[in-house]
Amino acid sequence: MTAPLLEARHLTKKFPGVVALRNVAFALAPGEIHALCGENGAGKSTLIKLLSGIHPHGSYEGELHVEGRVAEFQSVRDAEASGIAVITQEFALIDELSVAENIFLGRAPRKGLRIDWLEMHRRAAALLADFGLDIAPETPVRQLGIGHKQLIEIVRAMDKKSRVLVLDEPTAALTEQEVAVLLDHLRRLRAQGTACIYISHKLDEVFAVCDRITVLRDGSTITTLTTRDATIPLVIKHMVGREITDLFPRKAPDAPGEVRLAVRDLSVAPAKGSPAFLHGISFELRAGEVLGFGGLMGAGRTELLMNLFGAWGHRLGGEVALGGQPFPAPTPRAAIQRGLVLASEDRRRYGLVLHESIGFNLSLSSLPAFTRFAGRIDAPAEHVRNQHFFDAMRIKAPGQTYRAGGLSGGNQQKVVLGKALMTEPAVVMLDEPTRGIDVGAKLEVYELINRLTADGKAVILVSSELPELMGMSDRIIMLHEGGIGGEFTRAEFTQERLLAAAMGHTAAHATAE
Repeated sequence: MTAPLLEARHLTKKFPGVVALRNVAFALAPGEIHALCGENGAGKSTLIKLLSGIHPHGSYEGELHVEGRVAEFQSVRDAEASGIAVITQEFALIDELSVAENIFLGRAPRKGLRIDWLEMHRRAAALLADFGLDIAPETPVRQLGIGHKQLIEIVRAMDKKSRVLVLDEPTAALTEQEVAVLLDHLRRLRAQGTACIYISHKLDEVFAVCDRITVLRDGSTITTLTTRDATIPLVIKHMVGREITDLFPRKAPDAPGEVRLAVRDLSVAPAKGSPAFLHGISFELRAGEVLGFGGLMGAGRTELLMNLFGAWGHRLGGEVALGGQPFPAPTPRAAIQRGLVLASEDRRRYGLVLHESIGFNLSLSSLPAFTRFAGRIDAPAEHVRNQHFFDAMRIKAPGQTYRAGGLSGGNQQKVVLGKALMTEPAVVMLDEPTRGIDVGAKLEVYELINRLTADGKAVILVSSELPELMGMSDRIIMLHEGGIGGEFTRAEFTQERLLAAAMGHTAAHATAE
């Protein structure tokens, strides 16, 4: 291998009571795409914070080298001056500004003392077109969806001509087409000599674009492999420290039970007076069953679940029955009281109160069960119940008083699921329950789904990952532009059929193609 462009030597980072990194070694070659893999809590984020100057030199042991010289970053600005740009999972965009203003924030082209708006928009339009984005430069960022916001972050970082580009879960909110565009651009950057550190739980992407893979576990470097000599099962084994024989351990019931949720010809508008966004939605969900919902971004999966939960939209028509009884347009509180619960796809925005404790979050949807005389909460009973779910969900934290915002993504997701299950629901709706969490945490979610259906609960699973949807569902409904594009039994599952239905084609047409 050529001399490293960026190298970490014997890095150790300690926090009070925790060793986050322990003697970590990592080397990035010029023009290389290098994956950093590991479970949540393995030390990936801490390593990135050292490389990017968030944790300054002097706060850790060991050395960082850039092109053979010791780097002593004291800030993010120092790292950027050395050519290191980091794109984190949290957006660094300003919603009130336009796309062009965000791309050139702090480095706008000027004519004398004034900003050259024409030149800014011209350059922004060229960058967007080069990235395959049909977005006007003057569009306010607040009007963009999550996927497009992520792509704007990437465009901005790439335009800085950085020698090292660090991407932390860059495709978590992107469609398959957007992912393909991003990976193509990373290959072009590699050909131009730019090096990339690619952090992702999606190992198929890692193997599609990366040259080498470094695995971290429990804060230590486990191994570095070339992708041509590795396999996904081997990487998973190094990540979790054991052999994983079945990635999708679905245990379907012998026969589904009674109908828990029935939807007939449901049509929903975003607001009263607006045209329908969802139309003609009909399905039944039975006890012990996992019904999967798929579709392209914007097809209506999240909107359907949020409407059933009473958190979005205005019903224009149709009927919904829960437990055999009519279930007209509800509120979230009424839905929970009737035994239907939703675990949102955006756990940080809708699922958790990040500055509060784990225990506060776990019991938040179940407070009526602990409310006693004069509206007072029975704190001892609440604590006991919280501890039960803290243990049952295997949340990795010092205790239930630990702040939810300080947890890894996988453990935050466990809190969200524990909060939902504490309401003792009959129907559990899971919207992207494994987004942004590692393989080990995913397996725990899958085992939880099996336990729920074994106990007679009915589960709706929304996922953007077709292998997950096919592996964990008993039936799948693919949505297309707010309607049902196709419904499939397990024996009919193929990626070709599901994708065809998501794009509005018939299964017969997909087979012919």
